[in-house]
Amino acid sequence: MKKIIKTDAEWKKILTFEQYNILRKKGTEIPNSCGLLNNKEEGIYSCVACKNKLFKSSKKFDSGTGWPSFFEPYSDEALEYRDDNSFFQKRTEILCAKCGGHLGHVFNAVNTTTGKRYCINGIVLKFNKSN
Repeated sequence: MKKIIKTDAEWKKILTFEQYNILRKKGTEIPNSCGLLNNKEEGIYSCVACKNKLFKSSKKFDSGTGWPSFFEPYSDEALEYRDDNSFFQKRTEILCAKCGGHLGHVFNAVNTTTGKRYCINGIVLKFNKSN
């Protein structure tokens, strides 16, 4: 996948303050604040910064966490993973493979078919409805 590289100034021009804070500064949105949290429509969730396809709606589920959650990425190439030991926790950070933007974290889960829960900041997702 071809990487997109921009300066902070370039990212600030195309992203909202909140999107920039999450994607570029590894922020976290307030739980239950995303309009896509309860979205039940069929379609594809992409990165708001670079349009990289990240998740299919058929892989979305209600985790009860307050953030959109998925049990499988769109493809193996869609995401990158990094160890995240911030806030005295051992977690796995999820990044968009195309632009390197912070999306959220992936956790082990017993209530999914893959054993994974991809917990995503919804404000950095763009939903494209299937026709």
